[in-house]
Amino acid sequence: MEIPFYAVIMAGGSGTRLWPLSRRKHPKQLLHLSGERTLYQLAVDRLEPILAPENIIVITAGDMVSKLMEQSPSIPRQNFLVEPEGRGTAPVIGLGAFYAENLAGGEALIACLTADHLITDVSGFQNVLMDASKIARTGSIVTLGIEPSFPSTGYGYIQRGGFRKTNTASAIYDVKRFKEKPDEVTAATMSADGEHSWNSGMFVWSTRTVQSEFRKQIPETFAVLEELAEAIGAGSQDEALARIWPTIPKDSIDYAIMENAEDVCVIPINIGWSDVGSWLSVLNTSDSDDWGNVLLGGTHHAIDTTNTLVQSSKLVATIGIENLIIIDTPDVLLVCASDRTEDVKRVVEALHNENKLSLL
Repeated sequence: MEIPFYAVIMAGGSGTRLWPLSRRKHPKQLLHLSGERTLYQLAVDRLEPILAPENIIVITAGDMVSKLMEQSPSIPRQNFLVEPEGRGTAPVIGLGAFYAENLAGGEALIACLTADHLITDVSGFQNVLMDASKIARTGSIVTLGIEPSFPSTGYGYIQRGGFRKTNTASAIYDVKRFKEKPDEVTAATMSADGEHSWNSGMFVWSTRTVQSEFRKQIPETFAVLEELAEAIGAGSQDEALARIWPTIPKDSIDYAIMENAEDVCVIPINIGWSDVGSWLSVLNTSDSDDWGNVLLGGTHHAIDTTNTLVQSSKLVATIGIENLIIIDTPDVLLVCASDRTEDVKRVVEALHNENKLSLL
């Protein structure tokens, strides 16, 4: 019997590193950073050729449901699960697995994906997902590893082990180990040695494998998820989530499950992927003029200006500058060196500590 295939899209993040354009009420996944479609719409678009809308599950915050439904009207309302508060990726993926089984009426395969990444090779991504689903049917956890294009210190890495002989077009390797975000020297070594991939945070596995690993490695979380699944099956899913979800332990899927899971493999891929995790990544992945300047909105009059990103509703004139990020919103102006964009989160933290929540 064919095991049905579902996608679980994690769409609850706030994307604080793209502040001030990304806000709590209008987070990163709702931004137009690549043409007419938002990042969330692009995530759904990538799936629709291979999955029916009723096989797409979206987990997000309560105030986001109506906005996401408006942007993806083909996905049924029951497939939107409300995360009352952030508890980490492990509970979210566990919830998605239990809910996929509820929809399928039994075991299902799930692709765990995010709502705020960019992928330019869409057909390549779809082919990899289908190959991964074939391997996941055997009980393996399949991770999607991105071939490094530079020595990043902002991503975790996956070290490949032995090659697996399979009947898929994609090359598949055992995972030797997961590694945390490295320092610059280690990143330079790992990105060039031919045996490491960036950890994209995308996985494909069966719901039975998810439950087995959760039961074994994080039994307290598994018990809460079981209770939640029973409550959802018996009544209102939103009420059950609001009541039970805050009791679940916080945890990331990498630390809680992946690092010690029994059977994990990786497909190294080159699909034009970016997590759009900083303004520098937006600058590097967006269409630019001959001098490397990127205009997201408004008008930019540039004189002797290079490698600068501008977003504004008004004319921005720059003279004799390079490597800058200029983001102008009605209430905030951000001017940042392009090699310091990771520090935008420090501004967000400071505003939070100062209780200036209207700016977040």
